[in-house]
Amino acid sequence: MTVIVSAAACSTKPPNGTDGRSPQNAKIAFLMPDIASTRYELYDAPLFKAKVKDLCGGCEVLYQNAGGDAAKQQQQADSALAQGADVIVIDPVDSAAAASTVRTAQGRGVPVIAYDRPIPAVKADYYVSFDNEKIGSMIGTSLVEHLRATSAEGGLLQVNGSPTDAAAGLIKKGIHSAVDSSGFDLLAEYDTPAWEPGKAQSWVSGQISKFPGKIAGVVAANDGTGGGSIAAFKAAGARVPPVTGNDAELAAAQRIVKGDQYNTISKPIKTVAEAAATAAYAFAEGKKPRGDTTLFGTPSELFTPTVVTRENIAEVLVGDGKPLKTAEVCTATYAAACAEVGLT
Repeated sequence: MTVIVSAAACSTKPPNGTDGRSPQNAKIAFLMPDIASTRYELYDAPLFKAKVKDLCGGCEVLYQNAGGDAAKQQQQADSALAQGADVIVIDPVDSAAAASTVRTAQGRGVPVIAYDRPIPAVKADYYVSFDNEKIGSMIGTSLVEHLRATSAEGGLLQVNGSPTDAAAGLIKKGIHSAVDSSGFDLLAEYDTPAWEPGKAQSWVSGQISKFPGKIAGVVAANDGTGGGSIAAFKAAGARVPPVTGNDAELAAAQRIVKGDQYNTISKPIKTVAEAAATAAYAFAEGKKPRGDTTLFGTPSELFTPTVVTRENIAEVLVGDGKPLKTAEVCTATYAAACAEVGLT
């Protein structure tokens, strides 16, 4: 997908900013939600910064990570505005709470791009993300098909993401579309506060005790909650059933190679980060990206990811020109397993 930009006037700051800055000296805030998911520090932030630098050598990226604290993220947004941010790109800790950030920024003529997670309560100026509902459907369908192919018996646990994250709600909806009609009973489900793996692990531990020997699989909404789920089974000394994930984190790739985790979702983070940077610079120039679709009343770009399992990990996720390098995945601990799946 490409950003479609109109040169028509829009209700943002003048192109040279209220302080006389040229678009080539724009300040762009990039506000990420947490460090529980390693992707933001390792991929999103550096990729976004690199694209902004490529588009605009004199632009400054005001990067902050809220560490899972919605109040802190609000303070970071206020600080960015005080520093003269021309555009705010925000991946909200709390999608509802972020509505006040949008209102404040837009009230000052500063456009807001919702990144990764939507802000349903108000209309941001633009939204760049993955198709989160489809992600949920993809990981759920992949797991169900695997369980059917292996004649698995028992029911499912569903480990959702944060209840304050609107994207988690979309993933949850997509999972239900795959699970509810699958023929496998949904034994229980849990909304994981702040996506914290430890809380997912604690909840799954309780379900292992409640449903001993009856859990055929676990649909986890991301790699952190999937990893927590796997840890719960191992701590209980129980067989680890197929467990899903999402985000294609390094640890998840290693778990998949080893056979502990069934799948993950490889997201085109570089594509999404660069699309957000391109849109942000367009706003700084006084232009208005139109997007490809509309979600929650906001012009949007939604990218489709890929399901990764042990069967296609060498083709999709790990190796030359792919998101993860073979050397970082295939350490000594995983060397034999890597060889089995063609990663050498």
